[in-house]
Amino acid sequence: MRRALRVLSMLVAGLGVLATATGQAQTYPTRAITLIVPFPAGGTTDILGRFVGQALSAAWNQPVVVENRGGAGGNIGAAAVAKAAPDGYTLLVGTVGTHAINASLYTKMPYDTLKDFAPVTQIASVPNMLVVTPSLPVGSVTELIAYAKANPGKLNMASSGNGTSIHLSGELFKVMTGVDMVHVPYKGSAPALNDLMGGQVQLMFDNMPSALPQVKGGTLKALAVTTATRSPAMPDLPTVAEAGVPGFEASSWFGVFAPAGTPKEIVAKLQTEIARILKSPEMTERLAQQGAVAVGNTPDEFGAYVQSELVKWAGVVKASGARVD
Repeated sequence: MRRALRVLSMLVAGLGVLATATGQAQTYPTRAITLIVPFPAGGTTDILGRFVGQALSAAWNQPVVVENRGGAGGNIGAAAVAKAAPDGYTLLVGTVGTHAINASLYTKMPYDTLKDFAPVTQIASVPNMLVVTPSLPVGSVTELIAYAKANPGKLNMASSGNGTSIHLSGELFKVMTGVDMVHVPYKGSAPALNDLMGGQVQLMFDNMPSALPQVKGGTLKALAVTTATRSPAMPDLPTVAEAGVPGFEASSWFGVFAPAGTPKEIVAKLQTEIARILKSPEMTERLAQQGAVAVGNTPDEFGAYVQSELVKWAGVVKASGARVD
């Protein structure tokens, strides 16, 4: 009899928790949501985060406040979300850096990539673009390789920070071509691009959305994209593989994460709304103009993708020998 009562009590408690979570999801959100971008304003993570934040705010009639919290290759902002209350009101725009590369690149991590987050959905996949300052006397990837080999250690390769796909794309390029270039990490794409346009550094493998306006404006020169196929945003621009480095492929992705323990009903509500936004013709076109491909997959699909990317980029980090202590 006592055992039956205990079982009944546990069932009632479970139903109470389920009812509470369901009720939270039905009313969510009732106040402002903070969307943390773990890089400075002006880069691709910031651009995509603001696209999603503005659309969510309009759809739910609640403020979505984008907070830029950069540093340590995105680890500072990501760690803040990992430690936040799991109630759906603090979210992260995570990247291939924060959730696939950094775990292998950094000796100590302030969070566990898989255990400390609830994947919501992937926003987009984005090619990286090899861009150079116009004053550099090269017009193709093969010319860049020849110039770098003739001037070992004299080319400065900018990145948006240690551990980003921008950094690792460059390291992979160095490994596959045998060139010697100096990596110069910045706190985000925007300051790196400023110095690239000013000639303080000579090249960068930047995310297409942040580099494309400068290429179209003539302040930077594009040599190739890093994906396996050409980008519809610049169909005449060859891939790095086509341009002289067979087998080269590297790209970036961005997605929304909640702290681990966030009720599944809230995660599902977020995913449904963000996916609807991403698949709308207006947003799809808006992203395409930036060189990004909208995704909007399920939490389970996104989680599985993150796990596969952890394995892939661990191999790239090992091959490059890159480390950050």
